[in-house]
Amino acid sequence: MKLIVGLGNPGKKYEHTRHNMGFDAIDLLSDLSQIDVDKEVFHGLMGRGNVFDEDIMLFKPTTFMNLSGTAVREVVNYFKVPLEDVIIIFDDMALAPGKIRLRPDGSSGGHKGMQNIIDNLGTDKIKRIRIGIGEPEEHDNIDYVLSKPIKEERELIDEAIKNAIEAVKEILKSDNFERAMNKFN
Repeated sequence: MKLIVGLGNPGKKYEHTRHNMGFDAIDLLSDLSQIDVDKEVFHGLMGRGNVFDEDIMLFKPTTFMNLSGTAVREVVNYFKVPLEDVIIIFDDMALAPGKIRLRPDGSSGGHKGMQNIIDNLGTDKIKRIRIGIGEPEEHDNIDYVLSKPIKEERELIDEAIKNAIEAVKEILKSDNFERAMNKFN
C-alpha cells in the first residue's frame, strides 16, 4: 500500500493558495483515479483505491500545514505503512513556478510542514515531490505562500501539478522512485 500525502491548509480561505499545492495535487489525482478524498479520519481527509494494481491512500492533513506530521504519523502507524511507501507532495519557494523536484530523502529545506513530518516520523528518509511556487519579490514569506498566484504563475503551477501527478503514476506503475526522478527532475 502506498500513502500519498498532499500538504496544505484547510478551509476556503486557503484554497488554491501557493501553500496548498499539495492539496491541489491530491485533488487532481483524486479526480483522475476516481478516488473520493472525503472520509474524515486521523485529522485529515482520506480516500482509498487502486491505481495500476497498487492499493493507495490519498491523504490531506487538516491540522494546518505546520502540524502535518501529527496526522501523517497517525495514518502511517494505524495502517502500518512502510516509510518507503510514503510520498509527500508540497510547495517549494526554492523552485521556480512550473518546476517540480523529486527527492528520496533529505532536509525539509525550511518547509515547516515537511519538517514537522520528519520530526514526527523520526527520519528524513521520506520520498517527496516538491512543486515550485517561486520566491516573493516584495512580500514577506508568510503573506506570499498564503496568497494566490497571479494568472501567469498559476498556469505554470497547474502544469507542475500535472507533472507531479504523472510522476506519481510513474512511481505506481514501475514501483521505481529513481526512474521517476530521472524522468521528471
